[in-house]
Amino acid sequence: MPLALLALAVGAFGIGTTEFVIMGLLPEVADDLHVSIPTAGHLVSAYALGVVIGAPLLAAVTSRMSRRTVLIGLMALFVAGNALSAFAANYDYLLAARFLSGLPHGAFFGVGAVVATTMVAPERKARSVSLMFLGLTVANIVGVPAATLMGQHLGWRATFLGVSVIGVAAIASLALLIPHDHAQAPRVGLRGELAALRSVPVWLALGTTVAGFGALFSAYSYITPMLTDAAGFAEGSVTLLLALFGVGATAGNLLGGRLADHSMRGTLFGGLISLAAILALFPLLMTTEWTAALAVVLLGTAAFVTGSPLQLMVMEKASAGPSLASSANQAAFNLANAGGAWIGGLALAAGFGATSPAVAGAVLAVLGLGVAATAATVDRRRAVPGRERVVATHVPHEAEALQH
Repeated sequence: MPLALLALAVGAFGIGTTEFVIMGLLPEVADDLHVSIPTAGHLVSAYALGVVIGAPLLAAVTSRMSRRTVLIGLMALFVAGNALSAFAANYDYLLAARFLSGLPHGAFFGVGAVVATTMVAPERKARSVSLMFLGLTVANIVGVPAATLMGQHLGWRATFLGVSVIGVAAIASLALLIPHDHAQAPRVGLRGELAALRSVPVWLALGTTVAGFGALFSAYSYITPMLTDAAGFAEGSVTLLLALFGVGATAGNLLGGRLADHSMRGTLFGGLISLAAILALFPLLMTTEWTAALAVVLLGTAAFVTGSPLQLMVMEKASAGPSLASSANQAAFNLANAGGAWIGGLALAAGFGATSPAVAGAVLAVLGLGVAATAATVDRRRAVPGRERVVATHVPHEAEALQH
């Protein structure tokens, strides 16, 4: 695997850290800026809104620029957003800075996935994407806990300065390691990228992402009350259990990348079926501490097995102009975050019990499986009998995709 994937993983590590660390620092931020914790919680939403808006917008605006330049520019914007967060004079400025920090998130992963797959042989494309996403999952094990401790002992502003330093390291890595093959602008411009989004299979792939990861966030958004109210864990144990989720997510990400190189659709189906089964079993698994801890690990593993296949499926269906569609898939992940949390909250508000968000998530996973099955049916009707296209993430001047 090319060393350049390390540069993408460093950027992903910084992005993953800044996205999730704010959740552990809300009390410190609220106290320092003299706002309530629910008001401070809008900082999470502001970042997510930035991702949803920025992913397709920045991918479209930069469609004529070289991908190497785009990645470096996106990380520069990321550094600026976090530095402004560190020096925000009041809550409103911090809210705007968090929105700015979220803007490059989706486009970085979208364009980065295209770059990653063009640096490896066709049979290693899924693994290349999983290695880039490795930075995101490792951030939940190492980056977020470390940054949270830094914020609690040195102040929340120090955390965002630290994340800015990670961003600077990512810029240096990208400049040194991304091949100059990506220093020329793609021949496919905005018109070609938009044309790729008109495809029904692309939208079915995006719909699978929304439903599949909506299943995860329906449960994960309320994992703390499940662990404390249902499984009986003390609140102080939750941080360690969330680290176990990160371990499961990392293992699932690597496993999914390897399996998807052999069968992309089979890996996706297997992951969604496993996710639905685990979520459906949550009411049973949350009855004892050891089974609850196992459930957290399995949840991360099953959900992130589907990450690389989902990203590659979107890129395959938009092979003529993959950057915009790939970035749009990152927006779909964040829509899944918001939508899943909302649906899980409805189950809780209806009085169905602490584990009801997981059951709602199981329904969403089945829905995602249905959308994926519909996409497979559409593909079979369009495909030449006996042959199936592999992932094609090239533009016309790049290497021609193989058939298998």
